[in-house]
Amino acid sequence: MTIPGFLEFQLPWALLLLLVLPVWWVWRRRRSEDAIVFSRTSVLARGPRAGQRIARAIFILRNLALAGVIFALARPRSGARVETTTTSGINVVLSLDLSSSMLAQDFQPNNRLEVAKARAKQFVRARPSDRIGVVAFAGEALTQVPLTTDHSVVLQSIDNLQAGQLEDGTAIGLGIATAANRLRDAPGKSRVMIVVTDGVNNRGQIDPLSAAKAAAVYGIKIYGIGVGSEGYAPVPIGRDAFGLRFENQPVKIDEAVLRNIAGLTGGRYFRARDGAGLGQIYSQIDQLERVPMQSQSFVSFTELYRWALGLALLALVLELGLTAWKAPLP
Repeated sequence: MTIPGFLEFQLPWALLLLLVLPVWWVWRRRRSEDAIVFSRTSVLARGPRAGQRIARAIFILRNLALAGVIFALARPRSGARVETTTTSGINVVLSLDLSSSMLAQDFQPNNRLEVAKARAKQFVRARPSDRIGVVAFAGEALTQVPLTTDHSVVLQSIDNLQAGQLEDGTAIGLGIATAANRLRDAPGKSRVMIVVTDGVNNRGQIDPLSAAKAAAVYGIKIYGIGVGSEGYAPVPIGRDAFGLRFENQPVKIDEAVLRNIAGLTGGRYFRARDGAGLGQIYSQIDQLERVPMQSQSFVSFTELYRWALGLALLALVLELGLTAWKAPLP
C-alpha cells in the first residue's frame, strides 16, 4: 500500500486492526455506568463532570497508544529517492605482452609495459559492470585472472605483471588462443579481447591468424593495440654491472597481422606511439563496447515506525501517570 510520493506501508494488512477501535468506542458508549469512577474528594467537590473528563482523557490516551502500536506494526516508511540505472556489462580479457622489448623506454616517463599497465587499470576502473580477465604472454602464455567481477583482484594482477615472468619471446598466437579459451564459454553475447603487443610473432606453435579465426567462431571480437614509437627506440639487450643495458633498435610491429586479426573478428587495430595515445585508444574501445544489459530501480526508504511507536509509548506513559494520580475506585 503506497501513498504516492509520500508514504508506504510494508505490512498494510496490519492497518485493519484500526477497525477494532471504533467497535470498542461503540461498546464503551453503550455500556452502563454502575459506579462512581473516581474516589478523590477533590474531584467530587468539582462536580460530577470532573471525573468524566479524566476518564475521557485516559480513554483517548489508550486509543492513541493502541493506534500508535498498530501503525508501527504496519511499518510505515517514506521513499526518499528513486533512481533507475542501466548496466553495460560485457566479457573482456586483456592479453598483455610481457616480452623484454616491452621494457623499451620510448613511452616516457616510463617504459612501454608500465604505461600499458597504467592505461589498462584505468580501463578496468571505467568498466565496473564488466567481467574482466587477464592473460599474459611472451614466449608462452598464462592466464593471470579468469573472468571475474572482482576488479580489485584484476587490478592487483595487472600491478604484479613484470617482464621476465615468462620465457622471453612474442607468442601472439598463444596469447590470443589462451584468452579465447577464457571467453568462449562466458555468459552473455558480448565477448571482447584486447591484445597489447610491441612486436612480431616469433614463438609458439599457434599462428595468430588461425587463433583469430577460432576466436571468431565463438563470437569473440579482438581489438589489437601495437605499442611503440616510430623509427628507433632504446630497447634492453642485456645486463651489466649497472643493470639493464639499452641500445637503439628499429621498432618492429607486425601491424599487418594485427590488422588482419582485428578484421577477422569484427574488431579494430590501433597504433599507440606514446602513453597519451594508448590512453586515447582505451577510451575509444571503452566507448565502442557499451552494451545495455539490464535496468534496475533502487528506492531509498526512511523507516518511520519509530515515530509511531514513540507516540504509543508516550501515550501509555501519560495514561499510567494520569491513572496513578487520579486512581479509580476498585
